[in-house]
Amino acid sequence: MDMAVVGTGYVGLAAGICFAEAGNRVIGVDVDEQKIARLRRAELPIYEVGLQEMLEQNLAAGRLSFTSDLADAVRRSPVVFITVGTPPRHDGEADTAALEAVAADVARAMPEHRIVVIKSTVPVGTNRRLQPELAELTAVPFDLVSNPEFLKEGCAVDDFLRPDRVIIGTDSPHAAEVMAQLYSPFVRNGRPLIVMDPTSAEMAKYAANAMLSTKISFINEVANLCDLFGADVNDVRRGICSDSRIGYQFLYPGLGYGGSCFPKDVSALIHMSDRVGYPAQLLKAVKEVNSRQKQTLQKKIVDYFGEDLRDLNFAVWGAAFKPRTDDLRESPALRLIDDILSRSGGVRVHDPQALGNLREIFGDRVRYCGEMYEGLDGADALCLATDWNVYRNPDYRKMGQLMRRRVVFDGRNIYNARQLKDSGFTYFGIGTH
Repeated sequence: MDMAVVGTGYVGLAAGICFAEAGNRVIGVDVDEQKIARLRRAELPIYEVGLQEMLEQNLAAGRLSFTSDLADAVRRSPVVFITVGTPPRHDGEADTAALEAVAADVARAMPEHRIVVIKSTVPVGTNRRLQPELAELTAVPFDLVSNPEFLKEGCAVDDFLRPDRVIIGTDSPHAAEVMAQLYSPFVRNGRPLIVMDPTSAEMAKYAANAMLSTKISFINEVANLCDLFGADVNDVRRGICSDSRIGYQFLYPGLGYGGSCFPKDVSALIHMSDRVGYPAQLLKAVKEVNSRQKQTLQKKIVDYFGEDLRDLNFAVWGAAFKPRTDDLRESPALRLIDDILSRSGGVRVHDPQALGNLREIFGDRVRYCGEMYEGLDGADALCLATDWNVYRNPDYRKMGQLMRRRVVFDGRNIYNARQLKDSGFTYFGIGTH
């Protein structure tokens, strides 16, 4: 099938490359000429496991191409996906200006019937609102479909090729049939392809991310209570997650959620609720708990070392908001680093993928370490902010020899507190001792 994917950000690249991998002919479209030139050279602007190899293979096979000519791409593509960003405004509302502009340009360029698929995360009701607005711009019939994405950064390729579910929001039987055909290679494992009305599809996206965010904030709240009562959240977690009604997923205590989706979508759903006069108290609490949780390590550091961190050096392992990505958006590590710097402490950071992006934020205020033990030389403490696998089984003896003080602040509870203490370290976890 011939298709265009407008927007070569995280979602657009993952979707376009994976669709090409399934044998479709995909045109990636973006207004950024430099990005288009890089993509034509097989230079991926993001880090995502497995995506680089697929980009190279599908470019070589001729199934994937990139252009800045939107009108030409629409003329050549019976199906057009819109994957441009919908960033949060200052009040939390999703900014759909770019999406609406692209949708209007698509409508004007359609030579005949097209299926226009909104894969961007948009406020509930966007599809219904846009349908008549776009119809005024063209005499050509079209179907406007909602197709929310459920990709986890670091696992996007696997999530797309083997999805838990695919949601298609449309009232058109023809559009539903075409979309089912398009996704058929990815749901051969029996996972559901669910067709519903567009408004419900839009709400399903927000509801899913809000639910996962709630689970994260819940276990963090429990971990904080464990700290106060002297309980161990690791034992508590095993005790509650063994209940099949609760399960283990997304119930790992830490420094709170970050990234491009959860913070933005929770805020947007709160804004939508306020707009219709419904006080979404649970969601507001989820957001507040998460914001407070990002200060957890800072509080433990100050409680131990005091307010003035002058002449102290902190090694920080992990900068990305989660492993297997270079994405720093809403990363708890950013607040941690900024707080240490504001208290005159020194910071040395290691991250397997995100140091380039981190340098754009902190410049020469931070020392960037190409090897994980480099930052420990003379360090007064290690702060674990992102649970990359490479950090899970460090050499405790080597750490102790390098560090000036053997202090570990474990923001992801990946270390065995007893082993560290037996090795002469002072250990601080999240809700554990």
